[in-house]
This record gives sequence, structure tokens and C-alpha cells, in this order.
Amino acid sequence: MIKDWDTFLLPYSQAVSELKVKLRGMRTQFLKNGEESPIEFVTGRVKPVESIKEKMVRRQVLEERIEQDMQDIAGVRVMCQFVEDIYEVVDLIRKRTDMTVIEERDYVENEKPSGYRSYHIVVEYPVQMINGQKKILAEIQVRTLEMNFWATIEHSLNYKFDGEFPKELRTRLQKASVKSYELDKEMSEIRKQILLAQKEQKDV
Repeated sequence: MIKDWDTFLLPYSQAVSELKVKLRGMRTQFLKNGEESPIEFVTGRVKPVESIKEKMVRRQVLEERIEQDMQDIAGVRVMCQFVEDIYEVVDLIRKRTDMTVIEERDYVENEKPSGYRSYHIVVEYPVQMINGQKKILAEIQVRTLEMNFWATIEHSLNYKFDGEFPKELRTRLQKASVKSYELDKEMSEIRKQILLAQKEQKDV
């Protein structure tokens, strides 16, 4: 039985801190090279103990299997401006040698029934502790600012209604998700037109 949660969560906290630094470093490299960065900003958190316990009960996760079966104790979120940036970030993560991609779930093209969209990557990340290396699982979510706005509102309402949305509200949320994604795609098209116009001006 986990008696000291602070000690148990220490490597997860370290992983979140290191992953944020590394992903933010990728953005810095793009900007220093005079290139447009697919990463807008990065946030992260360690799942609170009460949330871990609630999920253990809900998902029937055995305590001795928590490190293997709960993949999002360490969570990092990467925000992008455009949908295509999401896949560029995913590709960059796949190529890294300091972490190993274990699982990918594309909820961008295959959104959840609720309307939720994001790209989830579960990585195995080695943390250097004073008594040696410890490999832990961490979840990296990559999404646009628009997707994040929708998810934040949905999460807030989910908490308020304890997961039991009125049917009308659920339908409106799903419709809002569709409109949100349409806006994302429209902004991508506008960006393509701008880049094409800039290229044509250079070629003149």
C-alpha cells in the first residue's frame, strides 16, 4: 500500500519538469533559427492524489499495477496554433532518443463522442534518481488553442454537473466542438494562402 504519496510522486514531478523544459527548448530552437515554431506553449502537472485514487476505483486499477496501468499521472500539454502543427510536434517527439513512444491515440481526426479532440502520446521517460534510473510513463497531449479552450470549458462543466450533463447541454457542446474544429481548419487554409502569397512575391 502506498503510504508516502509525496515520495511515490517525486519521479513523476521530476519528469513533468524535465519534459516541459525539453519541449519549450524545441520552441526556442525554432525561433532562434528564424523559423515558425509549431509549439505555442507548454504546460504540465502531476495528477493530484485524490484524482489518482478516484481513477483507481473507476478503472479498477490495482495498486500494485498503478505504475503500468495509469499512464497520465505525469501529464504534459503542448499547445499549437494550427492543426497541422499538431502532427509536426508528434513527429518531432517520435524522433527523440531521450524518450520512447509507447502508445498514440489520435482524437483529432477521430474525436471522442463528447466532441473532445486532442492527440495523446504515452511515452516511457527515464528519470535519474539518486538511487538510479527509473522509467515512468507520461502522457503528452498535443492540441490547438481552440481545442484546448473547448476541453477546458467541457472539463469545468463536467465537474459542475458531476459528469451527468443535461442532454441539451451535451448536444450543444458537441455542436460547439464541430464549429471549433471548422474554425481550426479555416485558419489553416488562411495560413496556407498567406504562405503561398508570400512565396509568389519572393519569386517575382
